[in-house]
Amino acid sequence: MEYQDYVQMGLNGDAPLKLILCGNVEEANGDKVGVVSVVFATNDKVLAEQKMQELAEGNPEKYYMVYSVPLDTDLTNSSHYPSIEITKEDLQ
Repeated sequence: MEYQDYVQMGLNGDAPLKLILCGNVEEANGDKVGVVSVVFATNDKVLAEQKMQELAEGNPEKYYMVYSVPLDTDLTNSSHYPSIEITKEDLQ
């Protein structure tokens, strides 16, 4: 699957809450660290799509992903929950 396929899957998921996560590598005390942050949350699919485009165009060095998330759910019990993998190679 391509990146845009995953974005569409997140935008079109059945769960009402759309979370946008940002992943990037930052310098901290001379070391590189991977950081994943929740940067936007909405119940509006159209607004989520607009924000994804705005963020990606404005910050091309960062990686953004959107997830459909159910409310009142312990996401750690799900087979997959909102996350972005930052590999050792990303930190070199």
